[in-house]
Amino acid sequence: MTATAHPLDQLTADDIEEIRSVLDRAGSLQDTSRFVYVGLEEPTKSDLFAFSVGDPVDRRARVLLHDIAGAPGRDVLVSLAGRNIVAERTLDAVADGQLPVLEEEFGIVEELLTQDERWLAALKDRGLDVTRVRVAPLSAGVYADEYPDESGRRILRGLAFVQEHEQDHAWAHPVDGLVGYVDVLSRTVHRVVDLGPVPIPTGSGNFHDPAVTGPSRTTQKPIEITQPEGPSFTLENNLLTWENWSLRIGFDAREGLILHQLAFHDRDKGRDRPVIHRASIAEMVVPYADPSPVRSWQNYFDTGEYLIGRSANALQLGCDCLGDITYLDAVIADESGHPRTLPNAVCLHEEDYGILWKHTDLWANSNETRRQRRMVLSFFTTVGNYDYGFYWYLYLDGTIEFEAKATGVVFTSAYPGGDYPYAAEIAPGLGAPYHQHLFCARLDMAVDGTENRVEEVDVVRLRIGRPDNPRGNAFTYRHTPLTRESEAKRTADMSVDRVWHITNQGSLNALGKPVGYVLHPEGKPTLLADPDSSIAARAAFATKHLWVTAYDPAERYPAGDFVNQHPGGAGLPAYAAADRDIDGQSLVVWHTFGLTHAPRPEDWPIMPVDYTGFKLKPAGFFDRNPTLDVPPNLSGSHGCCGRDGHA
Repeated sequence: MTATAHPLDQLTADDIEEIRSVLDRAGSLQDTSRFVYVGLEEPTKSDLFAFSVGDPVDRRARVLLHDIAGAPGRDVLVSLAGRNIVAERTLDAVADGQLPVLEEEFGIVEELLTQDERWLAALKDRGLDVTRVRVAPLSAGVYADEYPDESGRRILRGLAFVQEHEQDHAWAHPVDGLVGYVDVLSRTVHRVVDLGPVPIPTGSGNFHDPAVTGPSRTTQKPIEITQPEGPSFTLENNLLTWENWSLRIGFDAREGLILHQLAFHDRDKGRDRPVIHRASIAEMVVPYADPSPVRSWQNYFDTGEYLIGRSANALQLGCDCLGDITYLDAVIADESGHPRTLPNAVCLHEEDYGILWKHTDLWANSNETRRQRRMVLSFFTTVGNYDYGFYWYLYLDGTIEFEAKATGVVFTSAYPGGDYPYAAEIAPGLGAPYHQHLFCARLDMAVDGTENRVEEVDVVRLRIGRPDNPRGNAFTYRHTPLTRESEAKRTADMSVDRVWHITNQGSLNALGKPVGYVLHPEGKPTLLADPDSSIAARAAFATKHLWVTAYDPAERYPAGDFVNQHPGGAGLPAYAAADRDIDGQSLVVWHTFGLTHAPRPEDWPIMPVDYTGFKLKPAGFFDRNPTLDVPPNLSGSHGCCGRDGHA
């Protein structure tokens, strides 16, 4: 046992080297071993609530090991304090599926296809030089009825694009009607599907080329954001304190940015009050709608299959972040098990967010205004053609918001012509299949403690003519407690302004009501694929906007621990099958949200940011407006926004 500052401190480079040494000494590593994932195995919720600084901590790490020689994958738990393996499980490639895609496998797909006679013949039929063809390595999904011979094999599929020169964005030139299936373990091309040549779009997708963009505009004047006295937050190791908020910042190769132990200091009560124990975006899936034989399998789990955290961008001041910025590096393990630093992976800053509250009162002869601020914690990641920003916002009034920003390049195809119903034409002859970007937030709640309840709240229109509604103007709200996991698989309904209240029945506010937070969904479509489809089984979490489960530290991912080529049914369907009591329990709220994308010409050759997300707002959590102590802004020659500066 060793003493550390806190058990949620992130793994260091020395920790990762020690983990590798433990496995090596135990004889668990071969020259063919690959570290797919190394991450902090966090203590349980109860252990963290009981922890005091200085307590001894047995820090542990979870390691997923793949063997490129074909030995089964392993799921290993390593103790840093004991310097030993404390648990290990051998995986079954059929029942468990495959471990996430390795970075080194991206190049293998292209390498093997460029040596395959069937692939070369297909390119020759299209008049293409193989040296000008790039291959996108893509996760295979599971289609056991059609391809039973893929069961247990580590398959990636490859679609081709023509790259005219080294700086050319090849997404503009899809080679349609052709796909290769590659077994990256046996290093063989398993199958080539060739439907025959299709005209290859020739327009440029080089959005950095002045010949495409035209001259840069000269109308923009500089915007400078400064904080002459520095930021209002403090950062001690990974403990962030800003205004009344406090939390610990984590980063994981799979989930990316993680927020731990979010608490709000209630000055009226004189204590820090917990709100969320752990918050992350635990999965995202991108299902495509084109039923073409060469694309109908396109469904990517960017978190579970590709590990979005390991592809975090190195953020740049003035480009990705503007203002007084604090950056955090992230340390992960590379595929050899050595530490790899991701510089400037996380961006921290605060920003003005307009009016917080305002009132002009003629009776009292007052004119009061306060400005809102928010604390921003973010990172950006690139997965193939798309770039995603993950932004968590904390507000002065206790609101928590998450926003995903999707940009990059849409996945392209040749457009068949006519009014093809499954894709949009975004440039002459260039198509982009309809698709969705569906995210799942895992919110391990702790609203003023761990004994929480979730209620579904709908607005209800009352009919005219009732004794209590003679003029027909009345409406009210209906609260429906979700008391078991079987009841807590819910769909948003904007027609009744549906929200979900997360309350603590044992903690009452000044009005004698349970304190709570409200989850406000956007209410956009969930998974649109047929319920009997392969992707619906594998991404079952995305068929509902809300799931609520009893807290279990082993239940971390909405599509299960092992997503790549898993047949389905793992994750939330399996968790909720226990039908546990969730009324007044330690519970986890899972929220699915996202975009349904019909690409536009305006999304080409690069897509302006599209946004999706959700909000958590206090509802009775405080006894009154918690921002009454926010001072008026002093704005130099413009005077003061209230009190001494009122009219």
